[in-house]
Amino acid sequence: MGTTQLESVQEPKYWHLKTVLSEALDSDFAVGEILPNERELAARFGVARATLRQALEQLELEGRLQRRRGVGTTVAPPRVGVAVSTAQHDWTGGGAGEAWQSVDCRTAAAPVAVAGALDVGCEEPVHIVRRIRVSNGQAVAAELLYVPSSSVPELSAIENPSGSARARSVVRELHRLALDGQDRSVELGSARADDAKELDRLPGAPVLVVTTRYLAAGGTAAVSVATYRADTCRLTFGDSGDVEISHHDQERRAS
Repeated sequence: MGTTQLESVQEPKYWHLKTVLSEALDSDFAVGEILPNERELAARFGVARATLRQALEQLELEGRLQRRRGVGTTVAPPRVGVAVSTAQHDWTGGGAGEAWQSVDCRTAAAPVAVAGALDVGCEEPVHIVRRIRVSNGQAVAAELLYVPSSSVPELSAIENPSGSARARSVVRELHRLALDGQDRSVELGSARADDAKELDRLPGAPVLVVTTRYLAAGGTAAVSVATYRADTCRLTFGDSGDVEISHHDQERRAS
C-alpha cells in the first residue's frame, strides 16, 4: 500500500483513509492475509493511530476485515449468503449445508420486551432454547428462542430430557403448531460476550440481530432473537431469496 496526502481532503480523514485502504485490500492483499500492525500503517499513511483505528473499525463493520484472537487483523473472505426464510413453518432455518444446532434449554423469565411480545407475565418462566446456526461448517449465528409453555402443551409428557435433548424436544413440539404467520425485524448491534465466544468474534464486534415473532391462534407462539455475524453474513429474505444486499459487488436487487 502506498502513501497518500490527507491534509487537503474535506471529508473526514478516517473516511478517506477507509476508501484508500479498501482499494488496497482489493489490489494488494489476499483473503486471510494479515495486515501490518497499527504503528506501521499509521506511519505509512501519515495519520494518527486514532484515525487509522476509525478507518479499520469501519472496514470491519463493512465486512472487509476481521479481527481474530491471537492473529490480528486479516482480510475477510466474501460474505456467506444466509437465507432468512419467511416460510411459515421454518423452524430449522436453512437449506442445503445449513442447520440450526440445539445447544441447551433452560426455563426462566424472559426479558421484559420478549415477555410483552409473548403476552406472559414478567416473572412467568418460559422455555429458552439456545441454538447455533452453521453454514458450510462455519458458525454464523447464535439464537435464543423463547417459547411459552402454552405453545408446547405436550412437552410435559416427555421424559425429563435436559440440555440439548430438551432443546430438540421444544423445537419438535413447535413443529406441531399451525402458524398464522410471522413478522421480523433486523437491526445492527454489538456482540455480547456469550454470543462473541460462540461465533469466534470479539465482544462488541458488529452483528446483525434478527428478531422474529411467530404467530399462532391469534397470539405469539414464540420469539426468536438471532445474532448473525455482520462481517461474514449477507442476509437474504423471502421464500426464494427475493431481496439480496451484497457488500462486495454493491449489487442491490428486489423483486
